Amino acid sequence: MIKLYEKGAYVLNGAEIVDEQNVTSELLFQKLGEECTKESAAKNTLAYEILEAHNTSGNMEKLKIKFDKLTSHDITFVGIIQTARASGLEKFPVPYVLTNCHNSLCAVGGTINEDDHMFGLSCGKKYGGIYVPPHQAVIHQFAREMLAGGGRMILGSDSHTRYGALGTMAIGEGGPELVKQLLSRTYDINMPGVVGVYLTGTPRKGVGPQDIALAIIGAVFSNGYVNNKVMEFIGDGVENLSVDYRIGIDVMTTETTCLSSIWTTDDKVKEFYEIHNRAEDYKELKPKKVAYYDGFIYVDLSEIKPMIAMPFHPSNVYTIDDVNANLYDILDEVEKKAGISLDNNDIKYTLKDKIRNGKLYVEQGVIAGCAGGGFENICDATDILNGAYIGADEFSLSVYPASQPIFMELVKNGSVAKLMETGATIRTAFCGPCFGAGDVPSNNSFSIRHTTRNFPNREGSKITNGQIASVALMDARSIAATAANKGYLTSAENIDANFSKPKYFFDSKIYDNRVYNGVGKADPSVEIKFGPGIVDWPAMSPLTEDLVLKVVSVIHDPVTTTDELIPSGETSSYRSNPLKLAEFTLSRKDPSYVGRAKEIQKAEKARIAGEDIYAANKEVERIFEKINEKFSVDPKLTEIGSVIYAVKPGDGSAREQAASCQKVLGGLANIAKEYATKRYRSNLINWGMLPFLLKEEIPFDNGDYIYIKDIKKAVAEKASEIKAYVVDKDMKEFTLSLGELTEDERDIIQSGCLINYYRDKN
Repeated sequence: MIKLYEKGAYVLNGAEIVDEQNVTSELLFQKLGEECTKESAAKNTLAYEILEAHNTSGNMEKLKIKFDKLTSHDITFVGIIQTARASGLEKFPVPYVLTNCHNSLCAVGGTINEDDHMFGLSCGKKYGGIYVPPHQAVIHQFAREMLAGGGRMILGSDSHTRYGALGTMAIGEGGPELVKQLLSRTYDINMPGVVGVYLTGTPRKGVGPQDIALAIIGAVFSNGYVNNKVMEFIGDGVENLSVDYRIGIDVMTTETTCLSSIWTTDDKVKEFYEIHNRAEDYKELKPKKVAYYDGFIYVDLSEIKPMIAMPFHPSNVYTIDDVNANLYDILDEVEKKAGISLDNNDIKYTLKDKIRNGKLYVEQGVIAGCAGGGFENICDATDILNGAYIGADEFSLSVYPASQPIFMELVKNGSVAKLMETGATIRTAFCGPCFGAGDVPSNNSFSIRHTTRNFPNREGSKITNGQIASVALMDARSIAATAANKGYLTSAENIDANFSKPKYFFDSKIYDNRVYNGVGKADPSVEIKFGPGIVDWPAMSPLTEDLVLKVVSVIHDPVTTTDELIPSGETSSYRSNPLKLAEFTLSRKDPSYVGRAKEIQKAEKARIAGEDIYAANKEVERIFEKINEKFSVDPKLTEIGSVIYAVKPGDGSAREQAASCQKVLGGLANIAKEYATKRYRSNLINWGMLPFLLKEEIPFDNGDYIYIKDIKKAVAEKASEIKAYVVDKDMKEFTLSLGELTEDERDIIQSGCLINYYRDKN
């Protein structure tokens, strides 16, 4: 059972819950023996304590956070360091870990992936960082094993940066926010709301952390209950969960769209740090005598059954039992929802053809990454599969331990041999199955995965090539049960397994021998190694007084993911080449976008070069003539670019390229009803793009031009409303807004991007 409180709640002594709707000051005094206000109780959460310790502003309503450590992987660290170098980087001011777990395979573009790795190693030496070679660990497992610490804060350029179960408040953001930290600046946000998550009871046998996580995601995603807030896990049920189990729930909080997470800690967490030779990093964390939460989620662990998140979102959840009992009805629902997500009439998507003998058959199982590749997950899956065989039909099973230390321990305790005997294959630490760079299914195949996301085409299929495959998210235990049943969907509750729960022994020798640790040893004499695929960011212009924007894509889907804005998979190999990567922008959602954006960009390139704007784009001449019938505007002094409209863009990955690729193609703004995540909106701002809001129905069509007068003044003077005009519709007026912006964000937008902003300041 999961219950969402309509308002907030007070928690007394970490145990008694008092619904805000039923509370009075007299009742609190009676229970506590002292006066208590909501404002004072809100300061008694774990989140408040940690944020206060890291805030440098002196104002807890307007936070300026400095993080203890930073972490990135090989899709993001090249762009981050290149941006920081262009902005004046001299050395890493805090420990910065560069892992190589996304572009580990050099399957596309010759040497470009390995060139990125050598770039990272040389930067680790030059600036004093930590370099984790490919196949050693996925980014988040290395952070759990080697970086996390009680009461600390970590910023990572990956959306699943979540170490709350270890007492560390971690946040996943776009690369420019890490650039700010590398330049000793701050992460600026309003004090977030804090939502209590009270766990009680004990999970059923066969129910794993992914099941709990999916149940919570299903309850809170669509209503935005925890959007951009901190989820704080407390309650008597926490002690009934191993640390590996807590980690498995915690990492999936990203899919709720919360800002971060934090958990109460105990002796089990203390033991985790001791096992990893870091006993000094443990800190006991628990709410104070009375803590107030802005929202509250009550979770009875004992009532949650094995779950499945059907395509194409982690919130599209059902119990496995319900799916098996109501196959045709549920698959019909899934196919209708898929039609909205896919939005492509040429693709015929169905799962009903997976029904064989009244059962649902799947072609692939994967247990991998920061969510599935943990020691306990794999050991439990091994116990379920022990003595079974996956069969010789379409179904396959691959298992990716999340780090080499985990892999080595699985070898030592015999789990790897047992898994291999079943027909499963064991791989090294790699994030590829989470974003389409590993285990891509065949066309029309259905994969079940203990990974993080199941967005359209994220498993690697290309809808523009007529391909479609899909992923359902499940826990490792039910994936193993399905594998033991040779591919027929099976709940782990229906398997009579004996879980041996072997003890984990961490061996640091692998890291001692292979990980380069340059913290405190920056060597400016080191030459950075640049491969031919590593390209500097193109020059970007500052904001002009007025803007002319051409609408080049209109997306009416309820939510637009970052995977749709810039696809993952093989495109990730080009993340160090902004011009090359930009060619993939919206390629699986709106294949005509790139051409339309480039066409209008010709006019802006001519303007910057002092050439004939109208010769570069003849259509622009008519647009300026129309504008000048009402206003006086000089085309030579007016920035010309493109804009996309989406209802709610930015769900999913933290990848900054979802915004920067638009900017590289001349994108100057987004218009949206709302932004799915703070991190995507921040990415827009840091690349100098205007994050416009439009609550009403859109007054323009794809291909229309929009004129915005005095936009630079509006940004500088914090205008709440900005007048805009649809040029092609007789200068029809409508109103945009920008929402709240910090002073630095206003300056960044006016400068044209973060690089320009720091260059100007220097």
